[in-house]
Amino acid sequence: MATFSQWLTAARPQTLPAALAPVAAGTGAAAALDGAHAFRALLALVVALALQVGVNYANDYSDGIRGTDDDRIGPFRLTGSKAASPGAVLAATCLSFAVALAAGVWLLALCGHWWLLVVGAACIPAAWFYTGGKRPYGYRGYGEVFVFIFFGLVAVLGTTYTQADRISFVALWAAIGIGALACALLVTNNLRDIESDANSGKYTLTVRLGDGKSRAFYLTLVGMALLMVVFMLPRHPWAWLVFCTLPLLVRPVRAVLSGAAGSELLPVLRDTGKIELLYGLLLGLSLSL
Repeated sequence: MATFSQWLTAARPQTLPAALAPVAAGTGAAAALDGAHAFRALLALVVALALQVGVNYANDYSDGIRGTDDDRIGPFRLTGSKAASPGAVLAATCLSFAVALAAGVWLLALCGHWWLLVVGAACIPAAWFYTGGKRPYGYRGYGEVFVFIFFGLVAVLGTTYTQADRISFVALWAAIGIGALACALLVTNNLRDIESDANSGKYTLTVRLGDGKSRAFYLTLVGMALLMVVFMLPRHPWAWLVFCTLPLLVRPVRAVLSGAAGSELLPVLRDTGKIELLYGLLLGLSLSL
């Protein structure tokens, strides 16, 4: 049986900034509209974290039973390593999604926007079919689209709307910035696995673009996130605080430009996650000032 430490590792805590950052940014955008609610923000955070863990376990299960993880460079996987049975990993996936659904229903009961239940319900099949099902879209190069929509637009704008009952251009720019960094995280992950994914028939966007264009895409996504902050400065001058993340960008950008590959990209994955988290926290803080 897998140990608690192995289950925790397989939940991939290094990816959790992709869940924390949009809630922080969305709550800041709600505060800018004089509509921030701490408890609603907490519920949104539970939804985001549970969905992220659910996605990670779902990928562990689906990639594991397909044999995609048989020759793996990245973090430990439960199914592929046979440390846990596929059924146990599937049960953990369902439990994570159930927690996200319960917290989401509670949030909607407080804000009254029940039509968002349709959006929330769409998150679960979108998360599952990323690597699950007969024709997973993550294997056809559409993973970044899912991440940008659900961990960028939906997460940030949903957080703002359930607190302030409306959204703004600032919330939209924040959503685009967060979505771009979440995509950069995925590009790094897929760049690390580009050879094993291609060999196993997992044609991610990185596999389709190739090594060089994927590295350029990473830099474009980071640049897009910074550009969104520039758009906010006229109305929210404290947004300049986000540029405090610039020194942290030096190491991952240098590694990507220098051609780091395989396990050499693990620090880039870690650093990109930290940058996204700090971006979201500083953006949330600056918008609330």
